[in-house]
Amino acid sequence: MIEKREYTVIQPLKAVLVGVELKGQKTPLQEYLDELKFLATTYNAETVKIFTQKLDKPDPATFIGKGKAEEIKNYVDNNSIDLIIFDDELSPAQQRNLEKFFQKRVMDRTLLILEIFVQRAKTSYAKTQVQLAQYEYLLPRLTGMWTHLERQRGGTGTRGGAGEKEIETDRRIIKNKIAQLKKQLKDIDKQMITQRKNRSQLVRVALVGYTNVGKSTLMNLLSKSKVFVENKLFATLDTTTRKVILDTTPFLLSDTVGFIRKLPHQLIESFKSTLDEAREADILLHVVDISHPNFEEHIKVVQQTLHEIKANPETIIMVFNKIDLYQSQYEAFKKTHSLLEEDQLPSLDELKKTWMQHLNDPVVFISAEKKININELRNLIKTKVEEIYHKRYPYVSSYLHLQ
Repeated sequence: MIEKREYTVIQPLKAVLVGVELKGQKTPLQEYLDELKFLATTYNAETVKIFTQKLDKPDPATFIGKGKAEEIKNYVDNNSIDLIIFDDELSPAQQRNLEKFFQKRVMDRTLLILEIFVQRAKTSYAKTQVQLAQYEYLLPRLTGMWTHLERQRGGTGTRGGAGEKEIETDRRIIKNKIAQLKKQLKDIDKQMITQRKNRSQLVRVALVGYTNVGKSTLMNLLSKSKVFVENKLFATLDTTTRKVILDTTPFLLSDTVGFIRKLPHQLIESFKSTLDEAREADILLHVVDISHPNFEEHIKVVQQTLHEIKANPETIIMVFNKIDLYQSQYEAFKKTHSLLEEDQLPSLDELKKTWMQHLNDPVVFISAEKKININELRNLIKTKVEEIYHKRYPYVSSYLHLQ
């Protein structure tokens, strides 16, 4: 008899989003809020309503104006809202004041991303990295929060004097934990550096790109491995490295964590070792979701992050993915818009021509999901990998065949 299993469905939290458009802001607020909504969905929070406000500068006490705060509170109180999510990072004082005012949990974009990383970290290394980022975020926010740390004190070895303030003990617990986690990561980093040195003879190729652009799908296709794929942000946190052989040409292929706008600096810092795969790669495959309306902005974010981690590969191959989805969008656009309208959606051929002229790097347009133009990408990777081998080993013509 087959055992019947009952699965508990976790109901999504009901959330409202809050976005502020500051004076001189270049990126439209709606773009940020669309992404924040997707982040909320990834966190298992249903966006019930979005509040926006235009300000010259944030209010130092509550980030938003008092009138807007009252409007949000009235809505929250009358609609059983669980969570209020701000698109920008709140100061510790702003977060405390808002939670006291709303009497609900308040998260900013940074904390939301950290919480998603907590949900998605699978290996002990990723969990350690995320935990470090969490503690560094929490340290300046201890006042009035995290009194649950009291129960940890018995086994921490800290000394709590009779008149010592609870907050001071909490702060010491967090600082000790940060020091322990940094030491753990340092030890793991040494092991990973040794591993990378041991495989340094092979050309290293890394997939980079904005989150949810299809890197893991492409990784599975090129390496014939099974990397977790999901249509949510940050489906992959752990770097996966596989040896790939195209004909007789071997190389190492790594998948890396996706980038995002306003990526918390705590995560960039604690995930530096994971990003080392991108920083030390010989070739970067910069994967772009061409069907996303803001893909050009995504390209800039990735380029900026690569600059921050000092990535300097010999070659960057621009891989425009999801051309099947873009073509569907174009066909639908043609049916509903006049040819005389100013805001025309370019055809795929026009996009190809524009980007191939615009970029100095090699460019290829593919669909990893539908396996379109994959051989073109494989041949391009093979050519670039062989060029690097021939530079490194000019007198060993049979090097590729011996690996």
